[in-house]
Amino acid sequence: MRTSRGPAAAVALALALALAGTGAGLGLAPQAAAITPPVSFTADALPTWQPDGVVWALAEAGGQIFAGGTFSTVRPPTGGSGSEQDAVNFVALDAATGAPTACRLSFTVGSGTATVRALALSPDKKTLYAGGYFGAVNGTAVSSLAAVDVASCTVKTGFRPAFAATVRALAVTGDTVYAGGDFLTVAGQPRQRFAAVGAADGSLKPFTADADEPGRAVEVTPDGRNVVLGGDFFTVNGTNTHALAVVDATSGALAKSYPGFIETNSVVKDIATDATGFYTANEGTGGGVFDGRIALDLPGFGQRWRDTCLGATQAVLPHENVLYSASHAHDCAAMGEFPDGQRHHLLAQPTTSTGKLGWSPDTNDGIGEGIGPRVMTVGAKNGVEYLWVGGEFTTVNGAAQQSLTRFASTGDTGAPTVPVASAVSFTPGEAEVRWRTSLDLDDSALTYRIYRNGAATPIATVTADSLFFSRPQASWKDTTVSAGQSYTYRVTATDAAGNTSALSATASVTVPTRAESYPTRVRADGAQLYWRYDDAVLPYAADSSAGGNQNGVHWNAPALRQTPGAVSGASTAIGFNGTDSRIFADKRQTVGNAYTIETWFRTNTTRGGKLFGFGSNQDRGSYQYDKHLYMTNDGRVVFGAYTGVTRTIATGAAYNDNKWHHVVATQGPGGMTLYVDGVQRGTLAVTTHENYSGYWHAGGDSLGGWPDRPTSDHWAGQLDESAVYPSVLSAAQVQNHYALATAPADSVVRVTAGEDTYANAGAPGTNYGTSGSLAVRGTSFYASYLRFDLPAAPAGTVLKSAVLSVKTSTMSGAGTTDTVSVVPVTGSWSEGGTTYNNRPSLGGPAVGSFAGIPDGSAVHTASLTTATVAAELGGSYDLALSSSGTDALWLWSSEAQAAEGTPQLTLTFGAP
Repeated sequence: MRTSRGPAAAVALALALALAGTGAGLGLAPQAAAITPPVSFTADALPTWQPDGVVWALAEAGGQIFAGGTFSTVRPPTGGSGSEQDAVNFVALDAATGAPTACRLSFTVGSGTATVRALALSPDKKTLYAGGYFGAVNGTAVSSLAAVDVASCTVKTGFRPAFAATVRALAVTGDTVYAGGDFLTVAGQPRQRFAAVGAADGSLKPFTADADEPGRAVEVTPDGRNVVLGGDFFTVNGTNTHALAVVDATSGALAKSYPGFIETNSVVKDIATDATGFYTANEGTGGGVFDGRIALDLPGFGQRWRDTCLGATQAVLPHENVLYSASHAHDCAAMGEFPDGQRHHLLAQPTTSTGKLGWSPDTNDGIGEGIGPRVMTVGAKNGVEYLWVGGEFTTVNGAAQQSLTRFASTGDTGAPTVPVASAVSFTPGEAEVRWRTSLDLDDSALTYRIYRNGAATPIATVTADSLFFSRPQASWKDTTVSAGQSYTYRVTATDAAGNTSALSATASVTVPTRAESYPTRVRADGAQLYWRYDDAVLPYAADSSAGGNQNGVHWNAPALRQTPGAVSGASTAIGFNGTDSRIFADKRQTVGNAYTIETWFRTNTTRGGKLFGFGSNQDRGSYQYDKHLYMTNDGRVVFGAYTGVTRTIATGAAYNDNKWHHVVATQGPGGMTLYVDGVQRGTLAVTTHENYSGYWHAGGDSLGGWPDRPTSDHWAGQLDESAVYPSVLSAAQVQNHYALATAPADSVVRVTAGEDTYANAGAPGTNYGTSGSLAVRGTSFYASYLRFDLPAAPAGTVLKSAVLSVKTSTMSGAGTTDTVSVVPVTGSWSEGGTTYNNRPSLGGPAVGSFAGIPDGSAVHTASLTTATVAAELGGSYDLALSSSGTDALWLWSSEAQAAEGTPQLTLTFGAP
């Protein structure tokens, strides 16, 4: 099924591996700097001619790739030039161009369907051996195994073994060809499923390793002393050893058996070796199977590691200390990676461990058995290595391509996905930009650049790692923002080759003039997941917890930015359709003995559904699920944990009244407690729950087997402010959260200066009321005067804060190193009549100050004494900007277009 290596090839490979650290390798090409080490290949599929059937076998010699399988023609890649050509179960292609070469071989049979199932080269790569089910090659009679002279592309007529059934696997040394398959005799002699023949003439050798079921893989150890066998068998030479065995290379005598090592309903489909060990590809059928990969050490043949991902593995290929695999892996939950869901057909991991690397091009399942890729090999030409993949797929990376594809060691052209960014600010002086890390199929380490207010130069650069199944939230805090001001941010992602995504959509945020009480308290109380549902675009829910790495993924497009939200203020909610929309967390985790679930909900549903909970899967129903809140059809809220049996607390009252309600569920050493609207509604002396790895869900997941199971597992309604804590919130904390969320919302009023001007001692009689500028200096004297018409406080509120905003002009040196004071004006003045000679008198003390302002046109703010400003509400309020220094400050006046609303007072009103 893949290129097999005899001792000579193994020695060469061992040398290549030993020299890997110095840049030497199988294809003589250095690893592309654009790819995250230790991966050697890009994930960008190159144009390749494609057969019309299934490719079962690949081999490489001299920059030429040989592909065997079950097909009749090859055609150009989509959009490529050329015409379809006959290719009966075999094609030779140029490793660098992907186009057919002059080597044409036709594998046929008198009756039935001919197929080529195995290709292997002699150690000197001068002879290609082909196995399968066929009776002739280019009309020359053979019997399911043939030898081809590579230079002339002709059948070697002196090689005439006679295999009575399909040959599925080959391995070649200098003098021996080892074969595995379905046969029971060779040259009329008993040889059950495995045999060895002379490499020169095909004569049968004494090697006897009889198996009771088909052989599918053969590999010679690097020292040439042993042969590793794989297949469906349960015995070899009468000894119990299922699917895997090591035998003596000369006699076939069993050297290492593996009874009970591989599950009885699993088989070995492929074996590959390097200088350190050998690797198996395994396929299972039914439940309780083993579908993954095993690494075994040399010498000793003992297990190094076992990867138990589910999704039958068809081929393995070690290269430059990385094991590439072809499978349809759909569940790597047992390895702490992705849960049961989408199939992933091409993966990479270190030869030393099971953790997946940042290389994940993909195919579909395709035709035939719907397996996808089945075989891999590496070829090289002109200093570039190419990883070739064959199988029964019909797409690669979402584009049409059948049965063959290839990836190069250079020329990475694929850009990361576009980040989806959001921005938030909870306190004055700080804004946070958040985004789910992007996906790049061959780069796990990406660089993100953050751009503010449309600038061409990034304000910050952040590096972060991501894999297709692990895309944590990344963030950056902007501590140069000013209270009361609005900012926009956009983010790009760049890989090591410099391929850069498009800019993200704009994320906007207004910095508050004082800390927002509800989210500040949730964060301070230790939330480790906090979904506020203020996202403006699909498909990611940003995490607003202090840790910020538990973002969620929207599934089936829940409704965004629903108003009004549960918490007073600008925060919005999210809506679920009760059918299939929900959110699942991006991060796999376990839940400790103590936890708290908190969310707000509003609904009028009579079908119930899960509000929030923990489950083993992401984008499909979980098979383990508890630590959840759900609603019954009649509107009661249930909190449940699983201890081997379901344990629940249910409210007596219904809450499907289409009003916002606050629900909190806690479990810890004190048992389980359920709160609704700040009031304890029930307790249960249960301190344990089911221990498994999984994901938090909002809006729906499995509920089978739970008491009063509702009609729908999915929630029809709105959620807001969902949070999870790794501790038990106290009753006082729960009540405080409820009170903070239901307190009257703060309101913000912005007042632009109605009049403004400045006085200049150097021109004592000149009025500057229409100049568009303001100026401040101690010597020689400039002073600026501002007048604001203040509103009265809204009923039931008081002034919480007052912030003065000014904007420096574009004049060179417009900033100042001196402190500028904001002081009350006690004398009379007017914009059109004030000069230095009649300037108004000033009072005291100062109500605020700017401690120096840097050069460059920008908005700057100063907090003013709240009580002093509050006393002036409902009337005209006059302020002056003054300084005692010698460094002038130049500002835009309200008449200047560039002022953009400055000078301005931002007033925040709230409950007393």
